[in-house]
Amino acid sequence: MRMIQKLKLFEQSVVFLRWATDAEFGKILYVGDDFVEFLALNPDTMEYGDKILINSQLILEVMVSGYEISRLIAEISAKVTANTMDSDNFSF
Repeated sequence: MRMIQKLKLFEQSVVFLRWATDAEFGKILYVGDDFVEFLALNPDTMEYGDKILINSQLILEVMVSGYEISRLIAEISAKVTANTMDSDNFSF
């Protein structure tokens, strides 16, 4: 199975992606036949930043699970919960 075919299983997932010139945590938005659309995540602020189109032949490594990925997902979830509690529409 080619890596592009395997990456299609992880669309809309938070991953660590290393390609020829950089490496970032982020979300895979779309996997095409010749490119991957990737939304970079700033781990310090837990906010999404740049949308990057990466030639699929330049991808060197993809980490889809592990301690760091789980930690990032937990922090993103905590931030979403905190933002929900701060809204005026929140009630018990």
